[in-house]
Amino acid sequence: MKSFLEIAQNYNRIFVKENPKKVLEYFLKEYQGDIALASSFGAEDQVLTHIGVNIDPNIEIFTLDTGRLHEETYKTWEKTEKKYGITIRAYVPNYKSLENLIYEQGINGFYESIENRKRCCEVRKIEPLRRALKNKKIWITGLRRQQSITRKDAKLVEYDDVFGLIKLNPLFEWSTKQVWEYIKKHEIPYNPLHDRGFPSIGCEPCTRAVKEGEDIRSGRWWWEKPEHKECGLHIKKR
Repeated sequence: MKSFLEIAQNYNRIFVKENPKKVLEYFLKEYQGDIALASSFGAEDQVLTHIGVNIDPNIEIFTLDTGRLHEETYKTWEKTEKKYGITIRAYVPNYKSLENLIYEQGINGFYESIENRKRCCEVRKIEPLRRALKNKKIWITGLRRQQSITRKDAKLVEYDDVFGLIKLNPLFEWSTKQVWEYIKKHEIPYNPLHDRGFPSIGCEPCTRAVKEGEDIRSGRWWWEKPEHKECGLHIKKR
């Protein structure tokens, strides 16, 4: 029996030259019931939602509602469901863990240290993601190599050794220009914060607009160094 790592390597050899639609067509059919798209309603996730729904209207899409998202993100969520006639499942933090976090750190304790910030991400994002991915074999993401130095080695298909499944990144080689040309061409709803200098959008307190020419992930956890700018959703064991 092949390991997840061997399966990922084999798929990269087969599909590395295929476009995202062809890739999703294969995986949505082959892994029906065992595959899900994680969306934060960022530009890349909206592209994948559009492609995925047009292939399979019943594609499973979920989001992590941390309780600290921008109001614009919630409105984009609502617009997306209405446009495509779908229901996106929300996973929220465990209430006991969240109560303890706030009691121990204060409401904005994540600004005080990387450890505090990562603890906040663990409670609000990582633990809900574990539940969302439980019993799944394939996790579809909007990761792109251009997004940050922490993602420059992303592959189309990867074995995720943290969550123990295959991660599928159909847009891994797309440029920012390609993403936006696709959104405009297909009139896909998108988060209006992108028009206000937010290339990457997460929780409201941890995201800010960036200046032209700055790294597109520099607005996320702006008080930290670039090598720390991941919440734990897309890291690998060392």
